[in-house]
Amino acid sequence: MSDKHDRGAVAPAIENLKQALRRLPGVGPKGAQRMALHLLERDREGAKQIVDTLCHALDRVIHCNRCNNFSEHEICPICSSQRRDRSQLCIVESPADLMSLEQAGVYKGLYFILMGHLSPLDGIGPDELGIPRLEVLLNEGVIREVILATNLTVEGEATAHYISELVRARKMRATRIAYGVPVGGELEYVDQGTLARAFAGRREA
Repeated sequence: MSDKHDRGAVAPAIENLKQALRRLPGVGPKGAQRMALHLLERDREGAKQIVDTLCHALDRVIHCNRCNNFSEHEICPICSSQRRDRSQLCIVESPADLMSLEQAGVYKGLYFILMGHLSPLDGIGPDELGIPRLEVLLNEGVIREVILATNLTVEGEATAHYISELVRARKMRATRIAYGVPVGGELEYVDQGTLARAFAGRREA
């Protein structure tokens, strides 16, 4: 009698696809299996489209030289726009946070994306977050207010405190969003109304 758990019953290519899909956030073994079988059984054209668009994105998407956001150009559309308030700079942890703020329509200044937060135990310090590049922006003399919109987690608060010290050393205003955003909350998952109140009620950092 064959072992029902024998992996030999599953084609190696399918097993590899399942393992690849598990790299996506929130996808466990069962979810990866459902996705893999759906694409192979019912939507092979969709699978090819995913492959093509993913390869295209990997080839074209880089980091903006100014704000560090994802972009297809050296300077992203937000940084190059003349409609943005260049006296304000909002610090966020990820492109997802930027997207949430843009969708909420609560902010019209420029951004700097850290791509993470300070975490000494994980070897993530100021250099890994591009803080030297941020300091170059602060030294330009155009920015008047830095809005610290890192997540309200322990790491996010530590990161905000570190950056606020850099800002205050340059005699600039540093504010922190807080009102309406729960402690431990991540901006990516906060609704638009709460984000609007958090920006309107920001306080001195």
